[in-house]
Amino acid sequence: MDEIRMSDRFRGFLPVVVDVETGGFNAETDALLEIAAVLVGFGDDGDLKRKQTVRYHVRPFEGANIEPASLAVNGIDPDHPLRPAIDERDALGRVFREVRRSVRENNCSRAILVGHNAAFDLGFLNRAVERAGIRRNPFHPFSCFDTATLSGVAFGQTVLSRAVKAAGFEWDDDAAHSAAYDAEVTADIFCEIVNRFAPIYEMLTGKAEPLPS
Repeated sequence: MDEIRMSDRFRGFLPVVVDVETGGFNAETDALLEIAAVLVGFGDDGDLKRKQTVRYHVRPFEGANIEPASLAVNGIDPDHPLRPAIDERDALGRVFREVRRSVRENNCSRAILVGHNAAFDLGFLNRAVERAGIRRNPFHPFSCFDTATLSGVAFGQTVLSRAVKAAGFEWDDDAAHSAAYDAEVTADIFCEIVNRFAPIYEMLTGKAEPLPS
């Protein structure tokens, strides 16, 4: 079987799993508090695997709204003196630097965001990019891979915790709702689905080994 290259598998896009923790649901007004990105790649066995995780605590932008109900869910204290938060521009710049490096290494054209209910994460990412005045965003501005949808097709589950369990992975309630943990389990789900569909992809693209005569 021919080696599957990332640049071929997703039409030149590099999937990067992103999760954000926020101060609410409105990307226009609510604070971005954490961001994590997980890079994925093909292993020697041909399976897609989770690789590097980058994550940062983010300092709320000036005038940002923060809903107490959101903090009750994600457990973040934006004012904690030991919280190592950095400005949005700095956090995004550091994440984007690693993403661009991986895009180059995989000969891809740009990154595409993978997320669980991905429109939420992409919306906050795009709005933070605008606020920070960043001109070189490596992510596609509107296309994404949504693991809630993919998990509904593959496992019959759309809630993240249930999809993780249906895929055969462990779920840690205590670790949930941190950007790094949620991004990593979302990456595991995405890789699992891609790998399960690999035989169909190989058959449709002619990459499968011919049947013995």
